[in-house]
Amino acid sequence: MEKVRFENGITLVMEKFYNIRSIAAGIYVKNGSVNETAAENGISHFIEHMLFKGTENRSARGIAAEMDRAGGALNAYTTKEFTCYYTRVLDTYFDNAFDILADMYFNSAFAQDEIERERGVINEEIDMYADTPDDLVHENLENAVWEGSSLGQPVLGTHDTIAAFDTKTLKDYMKKHYCADNTVISIAGNIDYEKTEALVRRYFGGLETRSVTLSTPSGEIYKPAVVTCSKDIEQQHMCIAFKGITRFDSDIYTMPVLNTILGGSMSSLLFQHIREEKGLAYSIYSVHSPYENTGLFTVYAGFGRDKTDIVKETILNELFTFADTFGDEDLLNGAKQQLINGFLMSLENTSQVMGATGRSMLLRGKVNSREEAIKVIENVTMDKVKALAKRVFVPETESISIVGK
Repeated sequence: MEKVRFENGITLVMEKFYNIRSIAAGIYVKNGSVNETAAENGISHFIEHMLFKGTENRSARGIAAEMDRAGGALNAYTTKEFTCYYTRVLDTYFDNAFDILADMYFNSAFAQDEIERERGVINEEIDMYADTPDDLVHENLENAVWEGSSLGQPVLGTHDTIAAFDTKTLKDYMKKHYCADNTVISIAGNIDYEKTEALVRRYFGGLETRSVTLSTPSGEIYKPAVVTCSKDIEQQHMCIAFKGITRFDSDIYTMPVLNTILGGSMSSLLFQHIREEKGLAYSIYSVHSPYENTGLFTVYAGFGRDKTDIVKETILNELFTFADTFGDEDLLNGAKQQLINGFLMSLENTSQVMGATGRSMLLRGKVNSREEAIKVIENVTMDKVKALAKRVFVPETESISIVGK
């Protein structure tokens, strides 16, 4: 891997692949819903959509047509903490694809008529999530446990907030938040390091450095909560959550092992005990989301509505007794091997390498080497896993979100 930091503060990370023809590139901007005020909520996601709606040089249809002819992919997504614009094409089309990305980044038109059309699309997207109970149960949980913090704001915004956005609002926000010192460009594939650096420098070497102090949540912002939402559906959707750890915590590499053991695969304890052995749920998994100053460990379950109490009790019993009762070395080693094997397989995919490298550089300021990434997982011990479980699964910090009848 090669890393270059331009004079203006932008960081470029590159990974060369041999014997393949594709190149994946992503522009990562450290700006998401967490950086928005209450009145701005949803503006980062709205800007992401608008960058595809035409530039000073290309129409929206022209952008799509160029990428279709290249047989490539062009897309974007917004999270709580960052926005990513990415492409994947054959090496012979890469210069053109990167030109399109840069054109979208620097020259998007933000035409008012396009804003009005896209407002309708995003309103439909908001309604779609509200009608999807397994998404809604997570969003309700996050809104509740981070109430009063920008971390609790929905990425999409609300019908009310996005109604206020216009050309000036979007352009002003983008000018303030899209700057060199919070942008990482990640490229992986059949590249020449020197030529690729020169290409990126030509487009982004002049991007302004503003040293904007972005609003991010700080301190102990997690608040235990119980939130319910009544919907006339046949299944119950439930999340049980606890305060997790930050991405800079010393246990950040122990957490994936703990999560894999508990609910990260079909061989996990929760899946085997609750779905396979007891038949209590049709879907169950766990996930940990680390952020800059906090984290969230969540167990999701979908089940028949007459089983709420037994599913809840069984999950909590599994979590609260784990630190004292777990001792399965085979399951521990299997979880570590699963993570290592998944990591090694991801190294064969240009998009996955580009994504992992870009996110790590943007959010953590560094990228582990392949050897380091494997070693930190191999060094996770039984004692570390059990100590982390005791630290996270504290009854007083339990939160619950339920969507159902």
